[in-house]
Amino acid sequence: MPVKKKQTNKKPTTKKTFCQKKSGKASPWWLRYVLFSLIGLIIVGGGFYWFFIKPYAYRWKPCYGRLAYGVCIPCEYEVHGIDISHYQGRIDWAELYKNKDSDFPLKFIFMKATEGSDLPDETFAQNFDSAKTYGFIRGAYHFFVPTSDARSQADFYIRNVHLKEGDLPPVLDVETKVKDKSALQRSVKAWLDAVEAHYGVKPILYTSYKYKESYLDNPIFDAYPYWIAHYYVDSVKYRGHWEFWQHTDIGEVPGIEGDVDLNVFNGSLQDLSKYTLTATD
Repeated sequence: MPVKKKQTNKKPTTKKTFCQKKSGKASPWWLRYVLFSLIGLIIVGGGFYWFFIKPYAYRWKPCYGRLAYGVCIPCEYEVHGIDISHYQGRIDWAELYKNKDSDFPLKFIFMKATEGSDLPDETFAQNFDSAKTYGFIRGAYHFFVPTSDARSQADFYIRNVHLKEGDLPPVLDVETKVKDKSALQRSVKAWLDAVEAHYGVKPILYTSYKYKESYLDNPIFDAYPYWIAHYYVDSVKYRGHWEFWQHTDIGEVPGIEGDVDLNVFNGSLQDLSKYTLTATD
């Protein structure tokens, strides 16, 4: 005979699932909106400061007694100059000449002459002649292109730049980042050797102090005169010896429309004169 199951009054239990609504009150929608907005403002504001304000904070620092050409002039240097290229457009050389009588007279001018193996600066010939006419100590630089043959670049510079007595030594502008540092160093040295053999004087190396330490850290480059680019600082961080310092790219010089790079020479005017080419070079 089948056994009857004993009946109970106990109710069946149900298992909890993740779909069940939790107890407690949810945060108001407007509070979440405010929190997310504040986080967004902090991120955007921090990024704006890091990329657009911090690198140029030096522009807003107070200047004590050496304000000229729209910027704070580095202390303890008496010889000032500029560097130009086609980016400056047409230059009023008669007006530029008047700066030689200012409190911080301009004495030297570097000009871009060539780039790579086949790109001349369209303003170089006229600017180079005008600088001589108006009595500035002049120099000519080549913008180095790592992907182009170094010897071809050297020959191109030599064909376009005819330095004379009283001019500054040739200049090599190296600033393009590369993956193969060893190949870059070999190419740069090849250009320097070819140009030195032609002009009979060691060329000047132009680059930033960070680039020098990262890409031109081979001791063989320490033997060359160094023109360092380091903006918006009171002094350069490079620990080695340098001859020229490009301290800003936002100079305001009468005779030139727009911004222009300003430089100082690490020595006296007499030292700079001795540094130029002689008739036997």
